[in-house]
Amino acid sequence: MEIRPHRTINRKKTKKIKVGNVSVGGDSQISVQSMTNTLTTNVKDTIKQIHSLEEAGADIVRVSCPDEGSTKALKDIVKEVRTPIVADIHFHYKRAIEAAKMGASCLRINPGNIGSSDRVLEVVKAAKDNNCSIRIGVNAGSLDKTLLEKYKEPCPDALVESAMYNVKLLEDNDFFNFKISVKSSDVFLTVKSYKKLSNVCDYPLHLGITEAGGLLTGSIRSSIGIGQLLMEGIGDTIRVSLSSDPVDEIKSGYEILKSLGIRARGVNIISCPSCARQAFPVIETVKLLEKKLAHIKKPISLSIIGCVVNGPGEASQTEIGLTGGGQDNNLLYLSGVPHTKVPSSEIIDKIVKLVEEKTKD
Repeated sequence: MEIRPHRTINRKKTKKIKVGNVSVGGDSQISVQSMTNTLTTNVKDTIKQIHSLEEAGADIVRVSCPDEGSTKALKDIVKEVRTPIVADIHFHYKRAIEAAKMGASCLRINPGNIGSSDRVLEVVKAAKDNNCSIRIGVNAGSLDKTLLEKYKEPCPDALVESAMYNVKLLEDNDFFNFKISVKSSDVFLTVKSYKKLSNVCDYPLHLGITEAGGLLTGSIRSSIGIGQLLMEGIGDTIRVSLSSDPVDEIKSGYEILKSLGIRARGVNIISCPSCARQAFPVIETVKLLEKKLAHIKKPISLSIIGCVVNGPGEASQTEIGLTGGGQDNNLLYLSGVPHTKVPSSEIIDKIVKLVEEKTKD
C-alpha cells in the first residue's frame, strides 16, 4: 500500500550531480545524510558508527577532517563502508586536497575561506582528478566579515550573496559538480534563504537547520524548516542536525520524508494519543512495537487505534490495522478488511509476526 499524499509536490528540477555512487538533484530521490561525531583518527570507532548509520538508512555520511591525521584516516575508512563519504573541510585547503586523494566522494567547503584563487584552483583540480564533488556550505554563524559589515547581520540576502560568490569561484574554474547549502539555526532565515537561492540558481540544494538542538527540539525545528521547503519542491538532499546520536538524525530525516509521502522506509505507525475510551494500553503498545520493529527496512503502514471512533477508518488506509474493542475484543485488519479478533495480551506478538511476514524478502 503506497503513501498517497493529498497534495502533489512539484519538485524543482535541478542539475544532477554524483556524490560517489549516489545521485543528487534532477530526478534522483531525496537522499538522507548524517555526520559522524567520533574522532576521525579513531578509524575503528568511525567505521563502526558509519556502519550503524548505513543500517539506519543513511545514503551519505559526512566526516570531519580538521587535521592531516584525519584526512589520512579516510583511506582506511572508505574501504570499509558502503556510503559515499563527504569530507568536512574548514579553512585548510590542503586538507581538501588530501581528502580527495584519500577517497572522499565530496568535499564540504566554503571556497571563500579557503584562501586565494590559486588555492581554490588547487582544490578544484584535486576534486576533478579524483572524481570528487563539492558542497558549498554557507552558514549564518560564519559569514564573511565583509558581508556582515554590508548587511549588519545574517539575512537571506547575505547568505545567498555568499553562496553565489562561491558558485562563481567554482564556475570560473570550470567546475560544476557541486551542491549548495545556506543554513541557519533560525527557521525563518533558513527558509527565506533557500527560497531566494532556489530562484537564482538550479544547482542541487542540501537542506538543513544547522545546530537545531537536542532530539526533540531539534527534530521539531528541522521538520518545520525542511518540511516547508520540501513541500514547495525545494531540496535534493537533507540532514537533520541534532545534539544526539547520529542515527537519530537519519530516523528524523526519514520521518520528515515519510510525512510528506516523498520516501518511505520501515514501519510507518499511525497511532492515537489514547484516552479513556482506549480498550488496550496504546502508548505502551506503540513504544514496544517501535522497538521490536526497528529492524524492518521495507516500507509498511500500521495503524494502532485504541477505540472504534477512528480505528476502522484509519485501518482502511493502512496495511495492518488494530482497533480497540470492548471486552478484550480488539479487531485486527489487513489492508482495511477485518481479519481476526486479538486479545490485548497477544497484540505485540501478533503484529510483529505479521509485519515480519509481510516484509520478508
